[in-house]
Amino acid sequence: MPARNDAALAFLKSRRSRPAKLFTLPVPSRAELEEILTAATRVPDHGKLEPWRLIVVQGAAFARLADLAEARARDLGGDEEMVGKGRGQYDTGKLAVVVIASPKPSPKIPPVEQLMSAAALCFGIVNAAEAAGWGACWLTGWPAHDPVFAARAFGCAEGETVAGIVHIATPPTDGPDRPRPDLSRLVTWVEA
Repeated sequence: MPARNDAALAFLKSRRSRPAKLFTLPVPSRAELEEILTAATRVPDHGKLEPWRLIVVQGAAFARLADLAEARARDLGGDEEMVGKGRGQYDTGKLAVVVIASPKPSPKIPPVEQLMSAAALCFGIVNAAEAAGWGACWLTGWPAHDPVFAARAFGCAEGETVAGIVHIATPPTDGPDRPRPDLSRLVTWVEA
């Protein structure tokens, strides 16, 4: 029988989603963040392609990104709600890791599997940060999906997309948990 890791299972079963806008200082040091990223990058990368890259955002970079999001919203003719949503996570950000899905040409590994590797990395960063005692929240928002903003903000080239922006900082004290999925509605057991 395989060896169980009850501590890891208990951690995963008890993790909570907390809004990044409620995070406060301090944030992880560079060494602490490198430990988190080292743990998180142990994701399925399909033939060692590493179909992603990371950008660490901190300090004044958040104000620059907020201004870029506002400018892009106005270029698109957006209303104040669009501007506010675009600026939101950057106006309140403390430290974030932007995961850029960067698929590589491969006859064996389809682009969708490479994108899923980037998504797995986002969740790996969330879990590693929370295991290290920090709060972590995986966000995107309309600017992350806008190719013009993504190119200006994160240097995304053609074919690259923002898989996630993982905010990491000191979490608020735990509040009520959100409702969790009812597995009896979602799981189908196939035995033959």
